[in-house]
Amino acid sequence: MSYGQGGPQSQWDPWKPNSQQPWNGEADDGTPDWAALAEASETRNKRRKALFIAGGALATIAIGTAVAMAVVSADGGDPEAGPSNLPASASIPGSATGTPSFAPTSAPPPLDPKDFISSAKKDTAPLSADTLFPGKQLTMNGAVYKKGATADTSNCASVTGGTLPSLLTANGCTRLIRVSYIDGKGDIAATVGVAVFDSAARASKVKAQAVGKKNLVQALPGKGIKAFCDAAVCRTTTNAYGRYAYFTTGGFTNGKDVTDKNTDVFTVGNDLAQFTVNQIHRRGQAQASAAANR
Repeated sequence: MSYGQGGPQSQWDPWKPNSQQPWNGEADDGTPDWAALAEASETRNKRRKALFIAGGALATIAIGTAVAMAVVSADGGDPEAGPSNLPASASIPGSATGTPSFAPTSAPPPLDPKDFISSAKKDTAPLSADTLFPGKQLTMNGAVYKKGATADTSNCASVTGGTLPSLLTANGCTRLIRVSYIDGKGDIAATVGVAVFDSAARASKVKAQAVGKKNLVQALPGKGIKAFCDAAVCRTTTNAYGRYAYFTTGGFTNGKDVTDKNTDVFTVGNDLAQFTVNQIHRRGQAQASAAANR
């Protein structure tokens, strides 16, 4: 009568204490089963590698989500306030994070063009009708306007109407430059007036006090533009930028009154006003660029 091994045979694990090598029916000569050892080691290495890859993937997803949320949050500003600040770029898990090979530098902040056109002390570039309104014509929003006569006076009150003469005098207007343009059909003409002050505060004050009242810069005929807005109802605008207040007076060259339905007259005035403020800003840009290169 023979007695067999009772119950399931024990599993041998070289990494567990007190485990036994499986019985193979032959005498144990005390030599380890090297093939079994290698197979067990390879199995555990594969498990560790799989866990490491899974962990790295989860870390990458977590960092990617955090960056996406930061970008969305940073983009939620007013677009007119300038570009949003982007978050710092995140490093990819496992990538090298050594010291940069270049030395950090700090550039000075850019000069603000508006600073140069807000004070007479900084705004020292040559100023005339030709520097503000160069050439013989201009193009705005696809429309071409031919340039007419120009004028420049230090007596600001003498070429304005309504309460504007007293406002300009009280706030120290030093010059008033005028230029006229006519549209391509020759039906509508407008005069732009640019009043110059020593500070932006005075120009802004004139704008605030002149808006909504019967104030105007006198229309300037000549050089291909016949008299206009001398008796008829015309459309006027008032605005300010830096130390400059600028005005437009526009209407029909045939003497017809302007009404709210005459949107073409409004378009001419708005185009010329936009061109004027663009030119004033370019003046500031040129001076800021020159100062930065000194």
